Amino acid sequence: MTNPPDAHGPPARRRWSPRLSRVGGRIRRTVPFASGVAAALIAVMVYSLVSPGPRPLSQQDVSRSISQALASQTPGPAFSQQVYQAIEPSLVVIETNTPGANGAAGGELGSGVVVDAAGDILTCLHVVADATSIHVTFADGSTSPAEIQTTQPQNDIAVLRATQPPANLVPAVLGNPRSVQVGSEAFVVGNPFGLAGSMSSGVISGLNRSFQLPNNGPRLGGLIQIDAAVNPGNSGGPLVNRDGQVIGIVDALINPTKEDVFIGIGLAVPIDVAGGAAGLPQY
Repeated sequence: MTNPPDAHGPPARRRWSPRLSRVGGRIRRTVPFASGVAAALIAVMVYSLVSPGPRPLSQQDVSRSISQALASQTPGPAFSQQVYQAIEPSLVVIETNTPGANGAAGGELGSGVVVDAAGDILTCLHVVADATSIHVTFADGSTSPAEIQTTQPQNDIAVLRATQPPANLVPAVLGNPRSVQVGSEAFVVGNPFGLAGSMSSGVISGLNRSFQLPNNGPRLGGLIQIDAAVNPGNSGGPLVNRDGQVIGIVDALINPTKEDVFIGIGLAVPIDVAGGAAGLPQY
């Protein structure tokens, strides 16, 4: 007796597929995974060729980076140094010959500052008032005789002009003296005791001061008081603010002992007053 065929027909023949494998009774796809790994490796290789990594640093690269880092840490110059650099090309040394006692020749030493393109030099009248001859020395070392162009006795101001000025005069930049207050920085630049191009620093100590010039000279008013050092030879030099602008002409020092040395109080004529003698515009 033969067995009847299965109700569902003969069993189907199974075909092996390389995409399937059986592990522990579970089927997993092995070929797609392997293909994905291979594709990823190929993509990495292609990216490495197209976008190579950074090149190793050379000694030159390291030295350049160190130099840049050190430069960024180097402090800039003090603003007082920049003030001097701004005013120095306009400074003038003034030397005079004057008649002395018993006919002996004498002289005065003072300071001045070039204030316009025409070469006008502002200084104090008492520096040149009795001079029989005047010589000026500019910042570039050139020298020339000079003549008085005009005077302003009520403010102790004189305007000089060199007869043989240098080719490249550098006028100072003038500032507004009314913009400073007590406590503002102040710089005196000139030739104390013949030490050309000297600078002292301090502050504005007071405003609107008055002073009687020696030998029954005029009484000056509206002066700027400073504690920057003022000594013989500074007269006529510029009083400069922190921006390198001239805000006054140094005129006098006060010393109760009558000694001609500085003890802490100097006075300057505001530049808007002094500049009027040279025809400079008012603020």
